[in-house]
Amino acid sequence: MSDYQENEVLLSVRHLCQYFKFGKKSLKAVDDVSFDIHKGEVFGLVGESGCGKTTTGRSIIKLYDITSGDVYFKGQRIAAGTLSYKNAIKEARANAKAELAKLDEEVKANSLSKEQAEARKAEINAKLNATIKENKEAIEKANFDHKNCDKEFSERLLKEVDDKYLPLLEKAQDNPEELAKVKKEYATEKRIAKNSKLVTQIQMIFQDPIASLNPRMTVQEIISEGLVIKGIKDKEYIQNKVYDILETVGLVKEHASRYPHEFSGGQRQRIGIARSVVMNPDLIIADEPVSALDVSIQAQVVNLLNDLRHQMGLTVLFIAHDLSVVKYFSDRIGVMYYGKMVELASSDELFAHPVHPYTRSLLSAIPLPDPEYEKKRVRMIYNPIAEHDYSVNKPSLRELAPGHFVYCNDEEEERYKKEYLK
Repeated sequence: MSDYQENEVLLSVRHLCQYFKFGKKSLKAVDDVSFDIHKGEVFGLVGESGCGKTTTGRSIIKLYDITSGDVYFKGQRIAAGTLSYKNAIKEARANAKAELAKLDEEVKANSLSKEQAEARKAEINAKLNATIKENKEAIEKANFDHKNCDKEFSERLLKEVDDKYLPLLEKAQDNPEELAKVKKEYATEKRIAKNSKLVTQIQMIFQDPIASLNPRMTVQEIISEGLVIKGIKDKEYIQNKVYDILETVGLVKEHASRYPHEFSGGQRQRIGIARSVVMNPDLIIADEPVSALDVSIQAQVVNLLNDLRHQMGLTVLFIAHDLSVVKYFSDRIGVMYYGKMVELASSDELFAHPVHPYTRSLLSAIPLPDPEYEKKRVRMIYNPIAEHDYSVNKPSLRELAPGHFVYCNDEEEERYKKEYLK
């Protein structure tokens, strides 16, 4: 565990929804998920296959345009969806229509004069127009932030480069040699700033180490691609950087000239990790980086990620199935089920006091290399229909104890506090 900076939020996900359309129907892959990741923290995201873990990661890094909600990185909104605003406009129009119909009925029944009805109609229409205007402005702002976050970040970097080098250029006017050197550095820094994007400070390690690497590119080309796109042209610098990062992830510089098919699964995943960390990111999204590997190789890759996290001061969103791995590697854990975040707590708290029935079911499935324990282990089956009745009282993610959030309704909240959080 690391002493992560609890007060400094690096990534904030607010009411994230990711829906995929199938004709007239839509699949709610991620539905109203909110969480924060603090600087230096490893945040584990667990759940069964198809629960929305990977979709959450891909939505954060903008591989998908999110349907609704907001994603803030370093305090700036990098992704925003508009469905919630559109739904608010629809709901306001439907409510106004119902209120106007009710007014007409009251006028017909002579319980309201025409003058009173006209005044009420004016109020209803004014309120509707204000709601529509407010949400349309929110849609415009969301679309602007979604499209222009990288441009604004680049412009900010360009200003910082100008502030740094313009005084140096002025100072070096009388020294031609120094002036040429500063001009060269200034041009390089300006090119890098122009090509820099805020979202590239989030990098992703993909689940499949074979499919995520281009078979027609050498390892050097794969790892250095991000540096080239960023605007770095110094070939010697790029080559040295690739060699250094290969050694950092447990490979050797001779591997740089080889192709992905010449490596084992574990080595390919190391190449994928090298490609991510060479960009010096602030946040890494590790999407089940060990699930496609042998058990012995899994331990090596997790230990490598742990070492890199401390060496480079990385913040990690660690997506996985294996709860044992997540407990070893994570500071806090979020549990997802069918697109919802059902429980969120620190790693130790979640394992010591699991509250949601689905979390308890997951923990009961963890095997231990202890024959006596395995004989007595009772596997819990989670049946949401039997466990919950949300027909009247709707659930939400609630803080039952400091830092411990559970998806429940009023009745369940009281029961969970009595039974599990004594």
